[in-house]
Amino acid sequence: MAEILGDQRVQSEVLEGLATAVNHRRWFVELALPYLGDNPIEIGSGLGDYALEWAPHLPRFTATEADPDRLVALKERLADHPTIEVRQMLLPHDEIGGEYSAAVSYNVLEHIEEDVDALRSMRDLVRPGGAVIIIVPAFQFAMSPADIATGHVRRYTKRTLGAAMTGAGLRVERIHYANALGLIGYFMATKVFRLMPKEGPMVKVYDTTVLPVTKAAEQLVRPPFGQSVFAVARVPG
Repeated sequence: MAEILGDQRVQSEVLEGLATAVNHRRWFVELALPYLGDNPIEIGSGLGDYALEWAPHLPRFTATEADPDRLVALKERLADHPTIEVRQMLLPHDEIGGEYSAAVSYNVLEHIEEDVDALRSMRDLVRPGGAVIIIVPAFQFAMSPADIATGHVRRYTKRTLGAAMTGAGLRVERIHYANALGLIGYFMATKVFRLMPKEGPMVKVYDTTVLPVTKAAEQLVRPPFGQSVFAVARVPG
């Protein structure tokens, strides 16, 4: 089993702070929805914010966490949602079966040393033709003290994420950068000013004013860079 990298307390604080970025979350919720199918599993559900957004659109949903303390909090938060199953999972794993329609994992792969093995584990959870849906932070030059504190091993480009997915036996269907202006803001805040991404006026102003414009623009033209890389790959039939 892989080690859970990073300070779990810091990770939880960042998750709690970013939970206020409602428009950002809903944008990324929409990106995955067309590919989830009828019975997806989320790898690394954190506080359950994405699970709560996706689950109403689906007959079944499985949320997972690797960290034991966050797993307890996740089970408590999702206890009143009968269509959501909560279970512990740490990647890579030896589980096979392919019962899920998709595996979705947002901002998790960058924490795992053996990222190809982790993607292979996600592939093995999904039935043939299903999707593996990934979001990871983009561009190594933006690696900051905040990345290190939260346990990031690396940041990705389209090329490196695509290569990892192909190496895991997946067929890349869609891959692009997202949130171009967010990369600039993140770099300035965390690399130049060495701040942690957490709740505060900057996050709220960006989420309510800048992000909707960014989202609208990127729906028309895909940017050549972004704060994140979004990818969808298929499990071969």
